[in-house]
Amino acid sequence: MDHAAGAPSAAQELESLCHPALDEQAVAVYNSLQTSLIQEEEAMLLAGDIGATKTHLALYSADRGLVAQRQATFRSAEYPSLEAVASEFLGEARSSIDQAVFGVAGPVLGGQTTATNLPWIVSETILENTLGLPKARLLNDLEATAHGVPHLAPADLFTLNEAPPRSGSKAVIAPGTGLGEAVLLYQDGRYYVIPSEGGHTDFGPTNLFEIELLRYLMGKFGHVSYERICSGIGLPNIYLYLRENRFAKEPPHVAAALEEAADPTPVIVQKAMDGESELCIATLNAFVSILGAEAGNLALKVMASGGVYVGGGIPPKILPKLRDGTFMAAFVNKGRFAEMLAKMPVYVILKPDTALLGAACYGLGL
Repeated sequence: MDHAAGAPSAAQELESLCHPALDEQAVAVYNSLQTSLIQEEEAMLLAGDIGATKTHLALYSADRGLVAQRQATFRSAEYPSLEAVASEFLGEARSSIDQAVFGVAGPVLGGQTTATNLPWIVSETILENTLGLPKARLLNDLEATAHGVPHLAPADLFTLNEAPPRSGSKAVIAPGTGLGEAVLLYQDGRYYVIPSEGGHTDFGPTNLFEIELLRYLMGKFGHVSYERICSGIGLPNIYLYLRENRFAKEPPHVAAALEEAADPTPVIVQKAMDGESELCIATLNAFVSILGAEAGNLALKVMASGGVYVGGGIPPKILPKLRDGTFMAAFVNKGRFAEMLAKMPVYVILKPDTALLGAACYGLGL
């Protein structure tokens, strides 16, 4: 049968069903909405954990919560500034960054800090101007870690002292390259993070051995803080004191390993954990005992009924030593308040990027 003039053929009808004509105005509105949605999705948070050894950066989206969309780790000493690290990480994507939050190892005053154990001056204003960011915020690194603590999963923690969980303030102490401390003040059903430089307070010896250690370190440094002992940079000080006072012989293979190492701390820790050196074992014993005592001091000062959290890079590597009772014996050794401290839960933070998580929590308002 012939088709009427102007009537579509069967093939044309089929084509129109498969590929219907679109209204140009509707298409324009749709494309505009899609562009708007993409732009909204591209508004990202740049979060960072800035340490003396490494800088960990990640991008987060408010729509996807605490799931990093992209992340990378950099060796801090290989860069002249945080801006240089962030520029390399962001590449051409910086236009999509809505804000940035960085946890930095150092006291933050007036939006600026000189990073502890790292030759960087970090400024919110310079970061904003250099990177073209609408907003940048600096937190002390332990302040950032503390923001992350309420969001840790049970699998992220190892319990050193099991006690019934109670509401109340929490304390965080973290030996890494340095020694950081922070407080989560509990009030009206929520936590308020208080930054601290408590790791730089005066070391207080609790026995004759520690008194002599203090004398030795005062001769070297003048002022002796807890960080001079309970940290990656401090642990070798204990070792040198014990070696110079002939506490035990230094095995030749240990001496050779220390001579070759750029950082002696991992060598001392590993030899102690492997039981290869009496000198290393004694060093780690002293380190853990003094760390436990200072954690107990912090717990008392803030009434940390909500728990004490031991973070930093060292504790997860020495869990068997932390579990053997040395830490908790020093923690509760506070005279009349020993019983109260024994009822406080104590945890080791196993999640290595808790400070990065905390910076993200702060930036996302969680």
